[in-house]
Amino acid sequence: MIMKIYLATSNKNKKRELQELLPNHSIVIPSEENINFDPNENGSTFYENSLIKARALFDIVKMPVIADDSGICVDALSGQPGIYSARYAGPDFMKGLPNGNKIEQDEQNKYLISQLNTTLDENKLPNAPYLHGNRSCHYTCAMVLYLGIDRLFVCEETFEGTLISNLSESKGNGGFGYDPIVYLPEYSKTVAELSANEKNSISHRGKAMKQLLKIIETIKD
Repeated sequence: MIMKIYLATSNKNKKRELQELLPNHSIVIPSEENINFDPNENGSTFYENSLIKARALFDIVKMPVIADDSGICVDALSGQPGIYSARYAGPDFMKGLPNGNKIEQDEQNKYLISQLNTTLDENKLPNAPYLHGNRSCHYTCAMVLYLGIDRLFVCEETFEGTLISNLSESKGNGGFGYDPIVYLPEYSKTVAELSANEKNSISHRGKAMKQLLKIIETIKD
């Protein structure tokens, strides 16, 4: 059965990835139907923010909704920027700029690499790429399939990598966000160099979606 599923985001890249993972269903984002959708993501975890978005959109459309909240967590930075990845504006504004504006992704990438380098130097930890896991990071994705107040499903997955040591090492035109600066030693590529199929098979969002797909395929009404 072909389902129309709303995706609780304005991010067209997320829609593209999800449509690739669910080719037999119709994925719609709010802006495509002129739906005003800007919930206050004030949760303290990826799951809480994902649920906030899913509930908010379901209350509008009364149809199946998928929402995800995801971000990059740098281990040496105690998991930051984490849930603030989209708003991150450097070490002085870990939770975003006071005026709510977002900086360009290239600036976010530059700040994050610089912050990690500074932290490693201050703690006198080896700063060489991929050494002893000091540059390790991971993406986290909490994904919610929301079918009603008493009918929802949740899956949370991670995707491990290593933060490059210099912005000049960033590579790849695929993916989006922090993908060009996250290196995968086992593939000898950044996430942005992966093909769509490769990324969908191993990424945090891809793995979470595969779990929810098993549930979607059982839905009869």
